[in-house]
Amino acid sequence: MRFTKLSLFCELGIICLVLINAGWCAVFERKVCQGTNFKLAPLGHPDDHYRAMVRMYSNCTVVLENLEITYVQEYHDLSFLKSIEEVRGYVLIGVNNIDVIPLENLRLIRGHSLFEDRYALNVLLNNNRNESSKNTNGLRELRLRSLTEILKGGVKIVHNPFLCNVETIQWLDIVEHGSYVHVSREIGAQCRPCDSGCYSGSCWAPGPENCQTLTRLSCAEQCSRRCKGPKPIDCCNEHCAAGCTGPQPTDCLACRDFQDDGACKDSCPPLMLYDPINYQLVPNPNGKYSFGDTCVKQCPHNFVVTDNACVRSCGSNMQEVEENGIITCKKCEGLCPKVCNGLGTGELVNTIAVNATNIDSFINCTKINGHITIMQMTFKGDVHTNTPSMDPAKLDYFKTVKEISGYLLIRDWPKHLKSLSAFENLEIIRGRTKLQSTIGFAALNIPHLEHLGLRSLKEISDGDVVVRNNPQLCYTDGSYWTKLFRSEQQRIRTGNNAAPHICVQQNSTCDSMCGDEGCWGPGPSMCVFCQHVSRRGCCVSHCNLLNGDPREYMSDNVCLACDPQCKALNGTASCHGPGADQCTECAHFKDGTHCVAQCAHKVQGPNNRLVWMYPDKSRQCQPCHANCTHGCSGPGLHGCEPKGSCLCPVDQSANDNEQLSS
Repeated sequence: MRFTKLSLFCELGIICLVLINAGWCAVFERKVCQGTNFKLAPLGHPDDHYRAMVRMYSNCTVVLENLEITYVQEYHDLSFLKSIEEVRGYVLIGVNNIDVIPLENLRLIRGHSLFEDRYALNVLLNNNRNESSKNTNGLRELRLRSLTEILKGGVKIVHNPFLCNVETIQWLDIVEHGSYVHVSREIGAQCRPCDSGCYSGSCWAPGPENCQTLTRLSCAEQCSRRCKGPKPIDCCNEHCAAGCTGPQPTDCLACRDFQDDGACKDSCPPLMLYDPINYQLVPNPNGKYSFGDTCVKQCPHNFVVTDNACVRSCGSNMQEVEENGIITCKKCEGLCPKVCNGLGTGELVNTIAVNATNIDSFINCTKINGHITIMQMTFKGDVHTNTPSMDPAKLDYFKTVKEISGYLLIRDWPKHLKSLSAFENLEIIRGRTKLQSTIGFAALNIPHLEHLGLRSLKEISDGDVVVRNNPQLCYTDGSYWTKLFRSEQQRIRTGNNAAPHICVQQNSTCDSMCGDEGCWGPGPSMCVFCQHVSRRGCCVSHCNLLNGDPREYMSDNVCLACDPQCKALNGTASCHGPGADQCTECAHFKDGTHCVAQCAHKVQGPNNRLVWMYPDKSRQCQPCHANCTHGCSGPGLHGCEPKGSCLCPVDQSANDNEQLSS
């Protein structure tokens, strides 16, 4: 294959360099980038849009989601696109004002997601739409000379008045049978013909290097799918995609299903094998997990390991449990914590940002599968999609969220809120999907933001942190960021926030109760770690171990209240742990090992009998006599209450003596 046996696809923007620590990659071969799902929505000024594309796709080989090339101007350099070889979603080339799209090495579009639910390759509206201008800029050449297969989805090429040669392409060689192909020939385009050496006159642009390469229509009838020539010996292996250099599964240009150590397969080696001698399953030493379209020995640390695969989330009635650094799925005991779809998943798969139409779906969510983006359209709405503005008060719905499986992006925020307090209970950002393939958390361009306020955040499993262009933001220079990271490749990028000396002048510094790691904002409740101990999320100097109210015990430097039934003692600990059985002395009474407010009074016991107890002189609860029907104040029948309320047996011998003496 074109990649060596040691190379791997590294999901979600994790390049092979990241995986060296796990023993998965020995060489830096291919860079994977996330891709986008914005369709034709403009994201700010065209130059900002272009710079975002450069950051996303520079040196990228595999695009995990969609490759969307939009709003490019004639002065933009697109040479960074030449490295792209594979796109797992769709390709969209739209609303561009440039002559050439240099996707010269793109050979495979998988079509895992489709534009308009139908098309994998889309080339739309690529011309200068200013009719009053004398300029005639627009797309003229679609240099897809390496493209040989689209696994799923059709082709739509329309409204490109200057585009040439695409009508000569034999699309049936590229797409699957039954796929839609809509290619319009624009009248008036002045085109040069294909090179005379092109097979059947098919080409992407003039010149012999742009002839279409056929890998299906020219194959011998013995070939099951693709070939590298017309002879039977030129057939590709059935597991190949996009063509091959020979007949073996290691000769594929790309894999149709899975790649395992350089060989294409229909599935990864199972983790367990059946032993027919002992009639049992035994571990397969060559077993691997399915990770995207690659077989790996270990899943990335921030992915879930289940059913021989690395997945982004558990199924229904299951929850994530981390044991020994590995996240697995286990059945919930009782009701599962509420898991909600975030952006990019489920019904929000094509949604750009949180807005008025979807905010209610986050009510009472504990975990969000997907990412969260807050931007200007969140609060102002979008006239193009008739989305109304959102009430900023509804951001409080996120206060129940403890985990986000993707990334968190904040690009706009209500002016009356000085911190990201809506996410004050967020504990983990997994980074299973990342912004621009690299970012797990970002807060950008918020002029009134004074502190982040993410006081519960304990982990950013993958992805960089970018906090920039927030001129009033303090508390960003602590060492706490590295404490949150799970890999050495993660980075913190800050800039153009409030200057440190300005923060000091306005007393925007960490509380004295905070440790050296820093803080998320003002006050002892915003410390990343405490200098001493913490109580109910607030750092304090000491626990109420020997005095103070309520009395407390300490566990992992956290002050926890003793049970209310523990007696408050001076000079000695009132309890040693949680619960009424951990008291040094009881405030009222003791029933067995537990302190209680009162002894058992008319409590249902074995055999449906009522249990009554009384306190002895040492305030230890003792059982009443079995024949006491309304409780007791002491032992024996004489202790029954009220007096005489007992089921006393009749003394027959005493009655007989009384009758004889009369």
